[in-house]
Amino acid sequence: MSEWEHAAMHLEVRAATPSDFDTIERIEEQADLLFFEAFQPKHWPPPSSAADRLAQGGFLLVGEAANPADGRRELVGFAHVIEAAGLAHLEQVSVLPTFGRRGYGRTLVEAAMHAARGRGYHELTLRTYADLPWNAPFYRNLGFVPSRPRGKFLLGLVEAERAEGLERFGSRVQMTVSLV
Repeated sequence: MSEWEHAAMHLEVRAATPSDFDTIERIEEQADLLFFEAFQPKHWPPPSSAADRLAQGGFLLVGEAANPADGRRELVGFAHVIEAAGLAHLEQVSVLPTFGRRGYGRTLVEAAMHAARGRGYHELTLRTYADLPWNAPFYRNLGFVPSRPRGKFLLGLVEAERAEGLERFGSRVQMTVSLV
């Protein structure tokens, strides 16, 4: 069991393995349904493959919980942190909507923060929607504060979001949390 197993929530967080990759993609597809409901887009980018995520550099954590229907443990969420240009950047956190509002997203973010700190990073950045309750307000409760993108990597993320047209759904913001 990982140190991130949370007794009250029964979530175990561990490093992803190749056998998790297909499930990670399905989790992101299902979690993205919340964005479909909020934005009703004509087009939404497909989930990245887990192998593509790892090829970006960094690490991928998964959370396992017991299914209430049968008690079997299953993957219910993941967190992806990119390590680039001397930075740790929380690229994605997704939790199955049927397992939402149980603290699993919080536990995954806290585990990502802990792992980044253990790798020597002093802060963790992310980009998110400013006004969606499960985006910036959620991260604010975990200690993230709005920050300015600096450097080629973070400015490149802003440009990639613009190219994808994500701002048409709402204001985007970079946030940073201190890990020291």
